[in-house]
Amino acid sequence: MMMKAYISVFKLRISNGLQYRAAALAGVGTQFFFGSMFIMIFQAFYAHTVQEPPMTLEQVTSYTWLKQAFLALVILWLRDNELFQLITSGNIAYELCRPSDLYGLWYAKLLAQRLSSALLRCFPILIVVLFLPAPYGLQLPPDFTSFLLFLAVLTAGLLLIAAISMLIYISVFVTMSPAGSLLLFSVFGEFLSGLVIPVPLMPEWMQRIVYLLPFHWTADFPFRVFTGNISAAEAVSGLFSQLLWLAALVALGKITMGRALRRVVVQGG
Repeated sequence: MMMKAYISVFKLRISNGLQYRAAALAGVGTQFFFGSMFIMIFQAFYAHTVQEPPMTLEQVTSYTWLKQAFLALVILWLRDNELFQLITSGNIAYELCRPSDLYGLWYAKLLAQRLSSALLRCFPILIVVLFLPAPYGLQLPPDFTSFLLFLAVLTAGLLLIAAISMLIYISVFVTMSPAGSLLLFSVFGEFLSGLVIPVPLMPEWMQRIVYLLPFHWTADFPFRVFTGNISAAEAVSGLFSQLLWLAALVALGKITMGRALRRVVVQGG
């Protein structure tokens, strides 16, 4: 019964999210601008490097376009204001009356929100950048296996980023500050996930820290699988690591939400 409720909520949120086409069109233009800007910055960097970088310029360019195309799937600062208002206004009491697990219900909403936003934006961007001349365009994966692995690890990354996002909403039960919780997670999470610069371009000491945390599995890892910077064998082993992190974060989320809900005090009539 619960699974049917989650699927129904997921479908409803997908349908609602796909209606915001004008906002998506504006987002596509913005993402083209920032993608072009980042690529020009990387071109300047590569033109003056004295050592052979761990990623080619073509791989970094493809990485950048993938980041822009699938931004809604991987950014932590994408928020659902309705959930924040439920917590801060006390209307969470209505959610607690539902005969379903609150964690699963919210998780389904967040998944649908990210997926619907990405579906509206990714295809126009990918179609255009496929026809741009080198080194400005998107390079296809080295083989079909890499493409299939990319789809698998990107899906796992989406599930993982939703589990991390759930911790942001759960933290608001304690902080009562949506902006503070978003800032705390997003500033560090965006950098550690490789959304500022790809992880291989970071200093080695920083890479060691990044690889200990789950953030890079959401964006950096899938995009590098697509570009061929990560081999098929590494992609398969990485997929298992993603699933282990997902299980751990979902378990952590359920435990912390259960504790938070036991301490909730709703004032008023």
